[in-house]
Amino acid sequence: MPTNMTTLGEVSDRVDALNKDCHDALVDVHEISFLSHERMKIGYNEHTLRPVAQRSIAWRLGIPYNYLAKCPQELQAEQMNHWIKHEKREKLFIRFDGQEEIRAIFTTRYKPVDNFEVLARLDEMGYTPDTKVQCSLDGEFMLLSIPDGRRQFKINGDKMTPGISISNSEVGLASLSVSAFCLRIICTNGMVSKTEISASYRHVSTKILTELPQVFEKVGAGLNRHKDRLKLSLESPVADPLATIERFNRQFALGEREKDAVAWGWSQESGETMFNVVNTYTRAAAMEGLPAESSFRLQRVGGEVLGMLH
Repeated sequence: MPTNMTTLGEVSDRVDALNKDCHDALVDVHEISFLSHERMKIGYNEHTLRPVAQRSIAWRLGIPYNYLAKCPQELQAEQMNHWIKHEKREKLFIRFDGQEEIRAIFTTRYKPVDNFEVLARLDEMGYTPDTKVQCSLDGEFMLLSIPDGRRQFKINGDKMTPGISISNSEVGLASLSVSAFCLRIICTNGMVSKTEISASYRHVSTKILTELPQVFEKVGAGLNRHKDRLKLSLESPVADPLATIERFNRQFALGEREKDAVAWGWSQESGETMFNVVNTYTRAAAMEGLPAESSFRLQRVGGEVLGMLH
């Protein structure tokens, strides 16, 4: 789903479609064995590990993933089968998609907060299915932003709508978090700000779901900071914007695909102020084909760059 405007009802339908075959299980460690870093067995049944699951089990076993992926399959299996025998926990929490694919592997401390639970909580809070939202969603990550049209303002002739953004990963890519958000109406660029008013909860508790109304209130109280910093960004010249962007790309450790998106964003947002630099990242997040997590990271970079202005 591209990062454009939709409704909560449509997001809910998409979440249901993605999760229709998903289920979880506690698995005895002694039943687990590996054929490679991409294939494992639970008892006599073979399963394919998705990339996120591959990385998480490699980390769990203490084997550097990049090294493991380069080894021959026989050596991969030998190392993984050796170290799984040293696993101290008796059971692991495994998330499946269908009977064959494993999408994530965790310890039993992991408390899943699924996307449908977030949407159900929003419904309880009065956000109806026809609520307009911006969403980037795939099987690994959800970025859901709710603009507040009552707070709309203009910067340099562009209409801006602040609001609340929720991000969540059912497979452990990130914590469930709530942050300030700003939508640039002219091109539906979104920006997520990491600020002192954001709230993030690791998946060892479902506390955030019960506290969501209070979290929204705290985050919403700081939305005016977006407006002030955006105005300041227009007044902040940048002598060499491309060099500045390259420096931010390194600072925030962007991947090659994300850097390509930034180059695409710059082609549409080029200019000589921090406003242009910030909007390069938020425009990059809307590039077609980006994973939802990458869209979130680019929106977050835009917000963090903006947050550097005082």
